[in-house]
Amino acid sequence: MKPAAAKPERIQKLLATAGFGSRREIEGWISAGRLTVNGRPAKPGDHITSTDRIALDGRLLKMLAHNVPDERRVILYHKPEGELTTRKDPEGRPTVFEALPRLRRGRWVAVGRLDTNTSGLLLFTNDGELAHRLMHPSTEVEREYAVRVLGRVPDERLATLTKGVRLEDGMAKFDAVHEAGGEGANHWYHVTLREGRNREVRRLWEALGVTVSRLIRIRYGAVALPRHLPRGRWRDATESELSSLSTLAGLQTSVEKPKKTPVRQLYRKTLTRRKP
Repeated sequence: MKPAAAKPERIQKLLATAGFGSRREIEGWISAGRLTVNGRPAKPGDHITSTDRIALDGRLLKMLAHNVPDERRVILYHKPEGELTTRKDPEGRPTVFEALPRLRRGRWVAVGRLDTNTSGLLLFTNDGELAHRLMHPSTEVEREYAVRVLGRVPDERLATLTKGVRLEDGMAKFDAVHEAGGEGANHWYHVTLREGRNREVRRLWEALGVTVSRLIRIRYGAVALPRHLPRGRWRDATESELSSLSTLAGLQTSVEKPKKTPVRQLYRKTLTRRKP
């Protein structure tokens, strides 16, 4: 008896889940003619399985089946300042991926980015679809940052930050700004927003002439930076945190594992087929 064929999935979804890129990136590869399926140009509506030959720029995406995770996993990483959110740096600077644990199947995908001089909570997952959905603007995940600035900012100027400030790439604002103490030249504020534009937090303060001396991401959605997690270290998300992120992304709580029949049951079934 032949094994059941794998269920076909849309090419964007399967490749994203396997961690090759976001669905948006994959759609761009298709539009540019960079992706092929069994030797022919891929189309947005193509349905594929792990047995198909998928190539990007002529290079085969090897062992696709082994890149699809058995189980969704998310880790919380306390990024220190000075690390880049990239897999490799031509200049040899340290990257966030160097400190992560190895995966038996698949690869780590960063949920968003943090600038080199920004520290704090950075999430990673082995589920590319989860990462893509959490990063997509339509999901509107709330992010919270602790910001240290030089001097205390007057209330009327803080109000401007929640009303809206015009930046070079359009209007931007914080959903909320709260004072968080500080003495002397340094003063702390906590800010929340639902966008992930490049350097948006810093640029909003700088638009008012305020100098940011330190920036720390302390929350992503319902997941907070663990208080006792040292910089440069990571820990697995709890079941509650994983469930919260999956629900936020509109996905089932975990990746379904293929059901396996216990060896004892297989043996019994074999015996029942035999005739005396």
